[in-house]
Amino acid sequence: MRDALELDAAQFEFARYVRPGDTVCWGQGGAEPCTLTEALTAQRHSIGGRFRVFVGASWSSTLQPQHADVIDMSAYCGSGTNRQLAAAGVLDIVPAHYSAFERTLTSGPFKVDVLLLQVAPADADGHYSLSIAHEYLLPLIDSARVVIAEVNHAAPWTYGERALRKVDFDALIHTDRAPLDAPRAMPGEIEARIAQHVAALVEDGATLQLGLGALPETILAHLADRRDLGIHSGTIGDAVASLMARGVITNAKKRNDRGVTVAGTMMGSRKIYGFAHRNSAVQFRSTAYTHDIDVLAAIDRFAAINSAIEVDLTGQVNAEVANGQYLGSVGGAVDFLRGAARSRGGLPIVALPARSRYGSRIVARLSGPVSTPRSDVGLVVTEYGVADLRGLSLAQRVRRMLDIAPPEARDALAAASHDCAHGLRGVPREALPS
Repeated sequence: MRDALELDAAQFEFARYVRPGDTVCWGQGGAEPCTLTEALTAQRHSIGGRFRVFVGASWSSTLQPQHADVIDMSAYCGSGTNRQLAAAGVLDIVPAHYSAFERTLTSGPFKVDVLLLQVAPADADGHYSLSIAHEYLLPLIDSARVVIAEVNHAAPWTYGERALRKVDFDALIHTDRAPLDAPRAMPGEIEARIAQHVAALVEDGATLQLGLGALPETILAHLADRRDLGIHSGTIGDAVASLMARGVITNAKKRNDRGVTVAGTMMGSRKIYGFAHRNSAVQFRSTAYTHDIDVLAAIDRFAAINSAIEVDLTGQVNAEVANGQYLGSVGGAVDFLRGAARSRGGLPIVALPARSRYGSRIVARLSGPVSTPRSDVGLVVTEYGVADLRGLSLAQRVRRMLDIAPPEARDALAAASHDCAHGLRGVPREALPS
């Protein structure tokens, strides 16, 4: 039990709570408690020594490269405004699977000492809500030495695994500021073509997991004619709110969590925030549940739809680095793809545009790390079609991947496939495309 103090935001002093050498963590995206994080960076020199922060995908400008004079910055991803930190060389990446976050952040070198939360105000029973993000924050409430809450009267009150009370906090301040919205990326013709290919794979009654950005939202928009879809995902956005409101997403066919959309966090705008407010049909869970392989494998027709920066001719995925800069993450892709592979009727899907402004994203050799091994990739989708790699040999995979590569790159990729020793050693040359 903690001794919660209600303090004035303008007079809050972090030096009372943060010690040199501590690790401080807060919610990602719209769950960032911006009044607290802004105060922390402004007061960083008062701590008396260096300390670390661990962040997720960031949409604010709270952390700046110059704050590295006192703060060691760590993250699991290079998404959003983390990119400028990575480009400046001040962001240390923790390449962990999402399913490992509880262990990573409650023990070991990245154990969180001070947790900053954005919560919705207490209801009539005195229960505060974790609001936008529950996911990896939930276990930290018990393991962190200090828990500080920004009670945001503009934050949605959402349902989750745990009801918080005042005794769960060491200190709290009250604010009333609109939570951050996700940056909007407008889908184009290519995203629409990819979405058409993915949608053709998804049956009525399927349960979906989707990643972030314009492509997942476009895929959902192309499923508007389906019936009784379900959602079990690390994150949900505005398109989920739209399809639930239209009766497309009902979760009626789930064996577990029947009738309920399950997610760890929201990454969207006021549309999804407003839809989830006091809506018991949308419930949030910890990462230990949303990314658990046994939970995922028990979902029939579980379609895991994830993105990539590039995929090689054998199905290896780089979802982290592009042109030498850290942009993505290891994240939850492997967790979800493995769960979908074990699901009855499941679909482990990686979807991406076939080319970027720099050239083909179907490559002979990855330019970055292997974020997802080829053994966990089932179907790869681009605007040129679907490569179903399940059960195929390496040489067979090359042929399928060439079919979904940009047409102008196929000859060069076929020629390069003969030299892919890292992936094709032992494959007879005559089995490869000529």
